[in-house]
Amino acid sequence: MIITTTPSIEGKAIKAYKGIVVGEVISGVDFVKDFAAGLTNFFGGRSASYEGELIEARDNALQEMQQRAEKMGANAVVGVDIDYEVLGTGNNMLMVTVSGTAVVVE
Repeated sequence: MIITTTPSIEGKAIKAYKGIVVGEVISGVDFVKDFAAGLTNFFGGRSASYEGELIEARDNALQEMQQRAEKMGANAVVGVDIDYEVLGTGNNMLMVTVSGTAVVVE
């Protein structure tokens, strides 16, 4: 399946639009990752624990969107947008939403 942020796919004609397709993941950050990120914040540098959580959440959301597009009969998703947001009383939840238009290309 082709997944792209562009509104079209070079060299391929869109034969049918199947509709909007979304994948979403809400992921909690546990105490250990939060503590490790706090140390990184204090001493400086990149937070591998948060980065890993972000990468996993994004990959899962993309996979969910792809599976939903396939169920709609699509073989590509165009115009993909990825959004991130923090949730929860202590901002310890990460929400990743991936959306696009499910299409059939030649």
